[in-house]
Amino acid sequence: MGTVDEYLESLDSDDRAVVSHVFDVVREMHPDVTQGTSYGMPALLYRDKALISVMRTKKHIGVYPFSGRVPEVVAGTLTGADRDDLEFDKGTIRFQPEKPLPDATIRAIVAARVAEIEDPSLRKR
Repeated sequence: MGTVDEYLESLDSDDRAVVSHVFDVVREMHPDVTQGTSYGMPALLYRDKALISVMRTKKHIGVYPFSGRVPEVVAGTLTGADRDDLEFDKGTIRFQPEKPLPDATIRAIVAARVAEIEDPSLRKR
């Protein structure tokens, strides 16, 4: 068992379902991801680099793509309800469990972060 699995076990069932779904979509895209930690958070790693963490806080569920650029890129691609239901901050995307992150948004987050891992020059401005 890895750190992500252990974290999921610590959540109540409703939150576990929402958080687990995000990790499941990531694993569908990249079955070779591994579990680890980054910045003290349980994370999925891609090529030994932190790819994504998803954690429940008191007020929301936070998605942490370990990049300040990724939330900006993803926010720029969303419109309407998909955009309105999310909060974007540097390095974080927040949502409420009753309005889960759409799979297409999860895939966009992962694609943007994988691109950075594969080409570190994308992180530089």
